[in-house]
Amino acid sequence: MSDLNLPVLDFALLDAGPEQAALFREQLRAATHDVGFFYLTGTGVSAGLEQRLHRAARDFFALPEADKLAIENVTSPHFRGYTRIGGERTHGEVDWREQIDIGPERDAVTDPEAPDFARLIGPNLWPAAQPELRDVAIAWQEHLTVVARTLLRAWALTLGAPEDYFDEHFGEPSTLLKIVRYPGSTSPEPAQGVGAHKDSGVLTLLWVEPGKGGLQVERDGQWVDAPPVPGAFVVNIGEMLEYATGGYLIATNHRVVSPRHPEDRISVPFFFNPALDARLPLIALPPQLAAQARGCTQDPANPIHARYGENALKSRLRAHPDVAERWHADLLAARA
Repeated sequence: MSDLNLPVLDFALLDAGPEQAALFREQLRAATHDVGFFYLTGTGVSAGLEQRLHRAARDFFALPEADKLAIENVTSPHFRGYTRIGGERTHGEVDWREQIDIGPERDAVTDPEAPDFARLIGPNLWPAAQPELRDVAIAWQEHLTVVARTLLRAWALTLGAPEDYFDEHFGEPSTLLKIVRYPGSTSPEPAQGVGAHKDSGVLTLLWVEPGKGGLQVERDGQWVDAPPVPGAFVVNIGEMLEYATGGYLIATNHRVVSPRHPEDRISVPFFFNPALDARLPLIALPPQLAAQARGCTQDPANPIHARYGENALKSRLRAHPDVAERWHADLLAARA
């Protein structure tokens, strides 16, 4: 795999003794300081679970349109459920994909004094025509939550913080699972599956249908391909981890180019983030690392907030203007 454009890390090294665990942590630090992206093998996700997820995704998108639209996200003030093709935006441009968004299963917040971002809390919308989707989605989230927590402990140690640093500051994590299908494009030019962006949270673990390319990562001002690797996740950090390290770790622009018709592509990102009301304080880096911290990227059009919920709400309002206009017109007016 030496010809790949991203580093490859073996998660199993963490259980292979102190020296191998230390090697993994050093590789993790270097990959996310230099690139912000890497492949992760050895996570223990079984081939059977991958196949179940893949089949459930294919079965969902093959449902009649009426069954999918029965759980369309415009019916959810919490931005859950199905987004039809062209229903999401990146920097105002249409993303050519359809998806279902699944978050923590919770009751909606009814307290009128709750912060704005509490509107993201609420129940999921599950397709009545495909009850098995719920079981496989829950199993997938449970396994990847363990992987994410373990990665964060490894980051804490390699950054000179206590191993439980992120455990202490995360609270109940705010997760988001997206099951996505990118239809093929007939355009003679590469089409936007998802426009260039940085993730707004902390950590993303991405599963991609085997053999299906399209993900590109920006490295040294150039777009490079990040094709799927069998048995591996593509992992990247978001703006909150860049913020927590004063820019020592870097959140990196990435995008998805649509496949060529008649091909399509299934992609399943899992976003692992702090509780909505959590603030991530800056990590006190060791001097040799602090000297290499670049400071956070400053974009007046996309400010990074210390409280995760403010970042999450900002992203959802922009990405789903139809949901925002139907349920959160007051928030849009206040931000105009």
